[in-house]
Amino acid sequence: MAGPQFFTPRSVRPSRPRKRFSLEEANKSLPLVRRITTDIVRTHTDAVRIQQDLERNDVKKRSDLQSQLEQAMHLLEDYVDELSEIGCELKDYQTGLIDFTGQHKGHDVCLCWKLGEDKIGYWHEMETGFAGRQPVSTLREKE
Repeated sequence: MAGPQFFTPRSVRPSRPRKRFSLEEANKSLPLVRRITTDIVRTHTDAVRIQQDLERNDVKKRSDLQSQLEQAMHLLEDYVDELSEIGCELKDYQTGLIDFTGQHKGHDVCLCWKLGEDKIGYWHEMETGFAGRQPVSTLREKE
């Protein structure tokens, strides 16, 4: 589940994958995607903590905390831009859920990966989302 709206950088629009990946290509990109996604999850966690600190602290500390929060938001924007340049899309800041555009039987689908998984093991139709994940053993890229 994604974090509260105020934890998502406001200037980041949902990215659109620029590339269609084969399962093999998407898996080959995972070392870089994993590093960026790890940074996103860590920075998001920091931003949540800073936001909570902001709500509890006096005016004197608020200025410093606000600056820290703004830095975290800028970092998140940069990380999401990096993923967009690779051609994949961040779906969840907390869990590190990523979609790559792939193909199944001649139409676009999402190759679905989550931080902590060794490789892409699932895909889903564009409309079904994470809940509709199916094992990649059922993926038919060439049909």
